[in-house]
Amino acid sequence: MKNLNILIVEGNTQEENLKFKKLSNQPQSFNFRNNILKFYPDAVIDIVTPSTKNEPLKFIPELNKYDGIIWGGSTLNIYEDKPEIKRQLEFAKKIFEFKKKVLAICWGLQLISTAAGGQVKRSTTGTQVGIAVDVELTDNGIKHPVYKSKSQKFNTPAFNFDEVVVPPSNSIHLAKNKTNKIQGLTFKAGLCDVWGLQYHPEIHYDYMITLIKDRKEKLIRKKCFTTNEEIDDHIKFIEKEKENLNDDFRLLEIKNWLDNLKSQ
Repeated sequence: MKNLNILIVEGNTQEENLKFKKLSNQPQSFNFRNNILKFYPDAVIDIVTPSTKNEPLKFIPELNKYDGIIWGGSTLNIYEDKPEIKRQLEFAKKIFEFKKKVLAICWGLQLISTAAGGQVKRSTTGTQVGIAVDVELTDNGIKHPVYKSKSQKFNTPAFNFDEVVVPPSNSIHLAKNKTNKIQGLTFKAGLCDVWGLQYHPEIHYDYMITLIKDRKEKLIRKKCFTTNEEIDDHIKFIEKEKENLNDDFRLLEIKNWLDNLKSQ
């Protein structure tokens, strides 16, 4: 059987990735790259940053060669009027013309849902800072292959201020929690079969804690916390959760998506 050929879509801008490199020595898309190679060491992986002007143009003629596409997270907000966001929406709509399996993570879910006719807004029920607590599978989620061998309720790494509030018209709801009604979603977007997650299985808690420490001022400014002491207590909570989370369990959704690609 041939090796998997995967395209990773980097949701962050080049400028933002420079900041991430200072924190972790690599852009966010490399979290996916490393996890794919963990399960399929011979996979062929390309990375595109569609927020960069003209970069997607060289990938569009080659889209048919990819078995699947992963669209990752971003610090952008979909409701802002920015050229970097418009470029990503245009690239998503171009991908919809191809029969592809798409795994959409956090910003990826928000952007692709928007491009497919859904709506995203700032969450009114709180912010997931480093962790999503008590994510619960729906009846459809229990049966869906993305959650094969997953517990019906679990905690997982997450970091998001926004959420999908109106899903695309043909969506099937897979998972939820008290903070975000839509934690897991599947839908058709043009010819694409999209599996979407609002959380970040690709990122471990250690890195989430690094992000929280780096964003303390922003988190207080956005009223996610009122004091540094509250943030420190939250970090302690995540450190305890880290002891309970097995990496293979954390990465199950990614593995299940890759296994599904391989079986096609």
